[in-house]
Amino acid sequence: MIQFSDFEKKIKVVFKNKALLKQSFTHRSYINENGGTSHSHNERLEFLGDAVLELIVTDFLYKKYPNYTEGELTALRSALVNAIIISEIASEVGMNDYLLLSKGEAKDYGKARMYILANTYEALVGAIYIDQGYEVTNKFITKTLLPKTEEIVNKKLWRDAKSLVQEKAQEFVSVTPAYKVLTQSGPDHDKHFTVGIFFGGDLIAEGKGKSKQEAEQSAAMGALKVKNWLD
Repeated sequence: MIQFSDFEKKIKVVFKNKALLKQSFTHRSYINENGGTSHSHNERLEFLGDAVLELIVTDFLYKKYPNYTEGELTALRSALVNAIIISEIASEVGMNDYLLLSKGEAKDYGKARMYILANTYEALVGAIYIDQGYEVTNKFITKTLLPKTEEIVNKKLWRDAKSLVQEKAQEFVSVTPAYKVLTQSGPDHDKHFTVGIFFGGDLIAEGKGKSKQEAEQSAAMGALKVKNWLD
C-alpha cells in the first residue's frame, strides 16, 4: 500500500486534501483497470499545473535575466519545462515510487514512463496550487526545478536546436535538414511522435515528443550531438 504521507515528508508539503495528492499520482490506465475506484485520474490537474508551472518559470526567468530578449526567454523556458528535464526532477524527488498505474504501464520503464513522470509532476504542481496556494507552489518549483536553470544557461541548452542544426548543416555539409514522422502512437489526448532528421537521404538522428514540434526539436538536438556541433 502506497503511503503518500512519506512523500509529503520528502517534499515538506502536508496536504489538507489527501485525495487531491493521491489523484495527482493517478494515471488514466489505473482508473481503467480499477473501475470501482472513488477518485479520478490526474489529467485535469496536469492541465492546471502546466499553466501554473509556466507562469512561475516565466516570472523567475523574466526577473533573473533582464537583458534577454523575448525570443531568448521563450527558448530558455522551453528548455526548462520540457519532458526530459521535468521527468528527471520527478525521479530525483522520488515520484516514481508513488505512481498509480495499470499493471501494463507499471512494467514500462522506457520513454512512456518519462512522459508519465513529467505529466505527474505537472499534476502535482496543480494539486499543490489548489491545496496550498501560489506561494507554496512557487517554493516547491523553486526548490525542485529552477536549480536546473544554471546548467541550461551555461551549456547553452536553451538555444533552438532546429535553427542551430540548420545553420550548422548549411555551413558544414551544404544541406538543409528535413524532418519526417517515423511513427506515431497513442490516443488523441496522449499522442507520441518519433521524428527522424535527414541530411539528404541519410537519417542522422531520431527524436520523440508529445507533438511533432517537440519530436523535431529532440531529433535536431540528437543530430547536433551526433555531429559534435554543440559548441
